[in-house]
Amino acid sequence: MAMTSALTSISRRGFIVGCGAAAFVGSRISEVVFASGADMADQGDVIITVFLRGGWDVMNVVPPVDGPDRGLYEAARPSLKIANQGDNAALRLDDQFGLHPAMGELYQLYQAQKLAIVHAVGLNVDTRSHFEAQQYVENATPGVKSTGSGWVGRHLASLSEGGLLPAVAAGGALPTTLAGAPEAVSISAIDDFDLRGDPFQKAALRHLYDGDTWLHTAGAQTFQAIDTIQRASSSRYEPANGAVYPNGGFGANLKTVAKLMKLGVGLRAATVDLGGWDTHQAEGEGSGGYLSHLVAELSDGLGALYTDLDGSDSPNYADRMTLVVVSEFGRRLSENASRGTDHGHGSGIFVLGGQVNGGRVISNWPGLQNEQLYDRADLAVTIDYRQVLGEILVRRLGNPRMAAVFPGYKDYQPLGIVRGTDLQLQA
Repeated sequence: MAMTSALTSISRRGFIVGCGAAAFVGSRISEVVFASGADMADQGDVIITVFLRGGWDVMNVVPPVDGPDRGLYEAARPSLKIANQGDNAALRLDDQFGLHPAMGELYQLYQAQKLAIVHAVGLNVDTRSHFEAQQYVENATPGVKSTGSGWVGRHLASLSEGGLLPAVAAGGALPTTLAGAPEAVSISAIDDFDLRGDPFQKAALRHLYDGDTWLHTAGAQTFQAIDTIQRASSSRYEPANGAVYPNGGFGANLKTVAKLMKLGVGLRAATVDLGGWDTHQAEGEGSGGYLSHLVAELSDGLGALYTDLDGSDSPNYADRMTLVVVSEFGRRLSENASRGTDHGHGSGIFVLGGQVNGGRVISNWPGLQNEQLYDRADLAVTIDYRQVLGEILVRRLGNPRMAAVFPGYKDYQPLGIVRGTDLQLQA
């Protein structure tokens, strides 16, 4: 009698929510496994893409600190240049390049050989449009606007195995990078991963799925998923190794990714955005100002994520992470009259993870002489960004389907950015 009373009190909306919950899991019920620590090593790498929306000024993030181009850089940026000696000087990476002094956390990871930097990398098409360039980077079909899927989406679609949450956009709507993924969800915060309704309705819904059909099983699995994920809510989650994420959405989204990796819900890919990089004016003089705050947030967040995932026990989650920092393009070499920088061409990519051959700046450096610049204004692109992503696809994600994930890209050669096996590529 009590059960009848409970069922009749459920609203139409509550019933629909419950059925939707079953549908959420029903399509993959045979594949869902909440992995134990021993199972984690069999789940493969997680690809995390951090997209810096707006076009970052890579010439001040990784500036030349010595050599013939140092003088050209200083002349082009009388107000914005990063010092190469003294207080607040660039953190020296090698004999040619330095790192913005506000990026101390990433500098430590570079020295620990967990971070590699690819310079003068980007699109091989001519565009200074944010919309176009972001679309080309995320679709990985530069110059083709009709592509309806993203490169990570195609990667996931080519896999036979799945999981409860194989693809997650942390903190916002699903980006183009994940378009075409068989299963992808947006999660603002793990704390919000729940069914709407009061406790009485939820209890009644659990009773509804007490049976032995596929629908009952799917519903029960959904509640198991909710219970499992909520055990990692912010009020209970303690980052490992004393990691401290920066305040704000970026840090919170990175923490969400860390939680999901540790939960063992089959995570294969995650995306996180960090905006605000369109620095047309008041970029900040030298090592201070607006840009310094942005790069510090990026550095502190990624440093916290790596620290949180790193460990000597099995599994070492940092060894299962390959994180790529990308932006749609770089900025002009010369500062503008507003002490900012306008849309450019050549950019930089950061690759972070336990299996990265770090501690290196990888570049076929084009030079900063006027005739060496793209359109006589921008850093030229000498490395196609798909060469970087392609190596990660094959060596870390174990996917030989280069032609399916990067259609139209030919003549792939690994740069030695990450460790792994060079598989026989498939058409």
